[in-house]
Amino acid sequence: MADGPQRPGSLTPMSIRRAATAIGAISLGLIALTACDKPTALATVTVGSKSVHAEASSKCYADGKKLPQPIFLACLQAKPTHHITVPVGDQVRIGVDPGIGDKGWLLVQGTTLVTSELLKHKTYWQVDSASLFTTQDPQTGQSSIQKSVTLNVVESTDTTGGNVFRVISFTLLRGK
Repeated sequence: MADGPQRPGSLTPMSIRRAATAIGAISLGLIALTACDKPTALATVTVGSKSVHAEASSKCYADGKKLPQPIFLACLQAKPTHHITVPVGDQVRIGVDPGIGDKGWLLVQGTTLVTSELLKHKTYWQVDSASLFTTQDPQTGQSSIQKSVTLNVVESTDTTGGNVFRVISFTLLRGK
């Protein structure tokens, strides 16, 4: 049987494959769009020319809602997954996304405030590394140098710890 001219509206194997390919491409595009999440806010710690970026873990961010106090305290004490080495005497520079800066944020070393003021409408802060690695024993008053510290960026509207929305954590390793 010889192939003759095709009638308008008839399907050929080639047109079926093209249609299936087009439908597949559209489906994949829609799936990719639905899989996209709104990017979460980041904090960045920079020392010298090296930087590390992090976002809050899913446990330490509740989609813009206030974190319950027990979760906030657990986030302050959790082991961070991001780290950076800080040579002795270097400055530690911290930057946050504007969304965090507009609401307000604090720097907390472990569970101790580094900044006594709420950093509101600021996206950058700088701290001397010596102050971060030197701790004082409250009972004896003696100072000691730590090999590593946890630095927490706490999104909050006040300095009380009662209105916390996010905790982003870094480990700072004392370099030589």
